[in-house]
Amino acid sequence: MSLLFPAFRLIGCIILCLAAGLAGTLISDTGNSDWYRQLAKPSFNPPAWIFAPVWTVLYVLMGMALFLMAQQWPRSRLAIAFFAIQLILNALWTPVFFGMHKPWGALLVIVLLWGTILATLLLARQFSLAAAWLLAPYLAWASFASVLNFAIAKLN
Repeated sequence: MSLLFPAFRLIGCIILCLAAGLAGTLISDTGNSDWYRQLAKPSFNPPAWIFAPVWTVLYVLMGMALFLMAQQWPRSRLAIAFFAIQLILNALWTPVFFGMHKPWGALLVIVLLWGTILATLLLARQFSLAAAWLLAPYLAWASFASVLNFAIAKLN
C-alpha cells in the first residue's frame, strides 16, 4: 500500500493539471473557430494541430512537478501557492482569448501567468531541482505563447 499511495498522488496531480487545461477549452471554442481562423497571424504561428500535444505533455510535466513539490510539504507551501495561481491563470487564458475574443486581455493574463510560472520555478528550485526542471519547458512555451499572443493582438 505504501507504494500505491504516492502513485495515486502523482496521477491525481497530473489529472488536476490536465483538468485545468481542459476546463478552458470546454467553455470556449478554440483554434477551430471562425473568429480565430480569420485573425491575422504572424509568420511564426504554429499549425493548430501542434497545440494539443504540446499542452498535453506540458500538463503532465506540471503534474509531476506538483507531485515533487507536494513531497516537500510544508517547505513547499509558497511554491504550491504560486503553482495554484498559475494553474488558475492558465485555465483563464483560453476563455479570455477564444471565448471573449480579447487578445489584449489574454496578453495581460499570459504576462501574469509567465510571472507566476517563473516564481513557482524559482521557489521550487530551492528544494527540488527536478521540479524546477520539469517546469522549465512550460516557462519556455509560455514565453513563446506570450510573444505569439502579443503579435496576434498587434496585428488585429
